Amino acid sequence: MKKLLSASALALLAASGAASAETTLRLVEVITSPARTETLKQIVAGFEEAHPDTKVEIISLPWGEAFQKFATMVSAGDLPDVVEMPDTWLSLYANNGLLESLEPYLADWDTTADLTDRALELGRDIDDTAYMLPYGFYLRALFYNKDLLKEAGVEAPPTTLEEFRAASEAISALPGKSGYCMRGGPGGLNGWMMAGATMAGDNAFFNEDGTSTMDSEGWVKGIEWYVDLYKDGLAPKDSVNWGFNEIVAGFYSGTCAFLDQDPDALIAIAERMSEDQYGVIPMPKGPDGKAFPTIGYAGWSMMSASENKDLAWELIAQLEGPEGNIAWNKKIGALPVLKSAEEDEFYAAPAFKGWFDALADENVVPTVMPTYLEEFAYFKDSMAIASGQKALLGEITPQELASEWAAYLTKAQQKHLAK
Repeated sequence: MKKLLSASALALLAASGAASAETTLRLVEVITSPARTETLKQIVAGFEEAHPDTKVEIISLPWGEAFQKFATMVSAGDLPDVVEMPDTWLSLYANNGLLESLEPYLADWDTTADLTDRALELGRDIDDTAYMLPYGFYLRALFYNKDLLKEAGVEAPPTTLEEFRAASEAISALPGKSGYCMRGGPGGLNGWMMAGATMAGDNAFFNEDGTSTMDSEGWVKGIEWYVDLYKDGLAPKDSVNWGFNEIVAGFYSGTCAFLDQDPDALIAIAERMSEDQYGVIPMPKGPDGKAFPTIGYAGWSMMSASENKDLAWELIAQLEGPEGNIAWNKKIGALPVLKSAEEDEFYAAPAFKGWFDALADENVVPTVMPTYLEEFAYFKDSMAIASGQKALLGEITPQELASEWAAYLTKAQQKHLAK
C-alpha cells in the first residue's frame, strides 16, 4: 500500500512538475490589423517551436483605442511581458520605470551589429538606454493617383505646397472627387506637423528657452493652409473623422487623389491598384524649398514587471532577428532597420523609390516629433484629435489652435528641461 501511495505521489509530483514547466508569455500588439496579426502569429509559432515549454498569448488591441486600453491594463497591474511600443508612447512608459533596459541583451546579441545606427539611436531615445528595439521606420511620402491627375488635366505630380493646392483644386472640380485624403481623426497629427514645419521652413519644435514654435508666424501659416484644404472642399467632408483605414480606402477607391502616408499603406494599395495607376514621391516642399516629412517608428519593449525576462528577450530576438524582422516588415511595409535587409529585392520595387528619393534629398528633412516628452502620447492621441477637428470645422481659428498646442507643449518642454 505504501508503495502504491508512493508511486501515486511520485506521479502527481511528476504531473505537477510538467505543468509548472510550461511558461506563458504575454505579448500585446497595439498597431493592429488582420494581416499584421497573422504575420505575428507565424513568427511567434517559430519561437514556440524552438521553445516547446513556452506558449505565447497574443493580445491584439485595436489601434484607434490602443492608447487608452493599454493604459487601463497598466493601471490595473495587468502587465504583459512584451509590448509593441510606438515611438510616441516610449517616454511615458520608460520614464515611469515600466520598461526594462535591453542594453545587457544587446551587448551579447549576434544581430546587434546588423542594426542600423538610426535604429539604435532611436531605440535609445530615453536616457541613452535601449528601452525599445525599433523594428521599422515610417517615413511620410506622397501617394498620387495617376488616372485622376490625368483626368483633371494635371500634367505632373506636385513638388511644392503651391502645386499641391492647385492640383487638389483641379481634382476636386471633378464630380464626386477630392484632392486630398485628409486624416482628421486618430493619428492625424503628422499632417498638421508637416504643414506647419514645411510652411515655416524649419522643423524645430522649441526655442532654447523651451517655448514652443507652434504659435510662430510660419507655423500658424502652415496650420491655416492645412485647415483651408478642408474648409475649401479639397478633402472629403467626412475626412474630419478619418483614421488610417479610411484614408487608405479613400485613395485606392479613387475618392481622392493624394495621400500622405508611410510605406505600410502599400499593403492595401498594392492589392487593389496596379503600379501604373499610382506613384509615390517625396512630400511637397514649402516656400524655402524644404520639406519636413515626419519619420516615426515602432518596436518591441520588455515590461520591467516580467517574471520571465530572459525568455521575453528571446521572443524579442525572434521578432527582431533577420528572419522574423524581414518577414514582418515586408508585410507591414516599414522601411528596414537591419543593414542586411536593405539588399533584399523586395525594397527594389518601384513603389519604394519615393521614400529612398526622399532619404537621398538633402532638402527633404526627416522629422522626429518630440516623443521624448512624457506628455506627448496624450497630446497626439487625445488632445490633438479633439482640437484639430474643432479647427477643421471652424469652431476655433488656426491661431487659437496654434496657441493651445504651443501652451501645452511649452509646459511639457520646460518641465523636461527642468529635469
